[in-house]
Amino acid sequence: MKIVCLDLEGVLVPEIWIDFAELTGIDELRATTRDVPDYDELMRFRLDVLARNGLGLPDIERVIADMAPLEGARAFLDELRERYQVVILSDTFYEFARPLMRQLGWPTLFCHELGVAGDGRITDYRLRLADHKRRSVEAFRGLNFRTVAAGDSYNDTSMLGAAHAGILFRPPQNVIDEFPQFPVATDYDGLAGNIHQALATD
Repeated sequence: MKIVCLDLEGVLVPEIWIDFAELTGIDELRATTRDVPDYDELMRFRLDVLARNGLGLPDIERVIADMAPLEGARAFLDELRERYQVVILSDTFYEFARPLMRQLGWPTLFCHELGVAGDGRITDYRLRLADHKRRSVEAFRGLNFRTVAAGDSYNDTSMLGAAHAGILFRPPQNVIDEFPQFPVATDYDGLAGNIHQALATD
């Protein structure tokens, strides 16, 4: 019984907030969990920036509508799903992810929900659970799955540590330096190889 847990942004799709920052010219929105370890702090900051600039969910949805998964992501994901159970564990929101999930063949996704006012303003966000990636991996292990996790950011490292094996995928140098215990893959072939190796051990 084997399961692969993957982060979404940075592993399968581009960073939504970075694309949105580039479109709007608001550099403050370029900050991601690669830069800020505290997710609550990051989201409160983002909501404040959106409010100050009069931006809401419809503005972000227009960016997401033109986005596509990273090159090779769909083939990589399809190959994994032929051999293992695969779950996407993400700190994104269902409202953001649906167009990209469609392009990836609707894999199972655990993430969060936004609070949106009638005029499209994002007023709040609701976490499914605090540190839900780690807790999901721990639950899968409790169900007797041999579990491998892959991600790229600070907020992925707790799930990587909770899995039988954790792998960093194209992480920034600061994350590599702070978490040298995790192997690093720079392309999908390398990531698949690390996953297969980790799951070959019974």
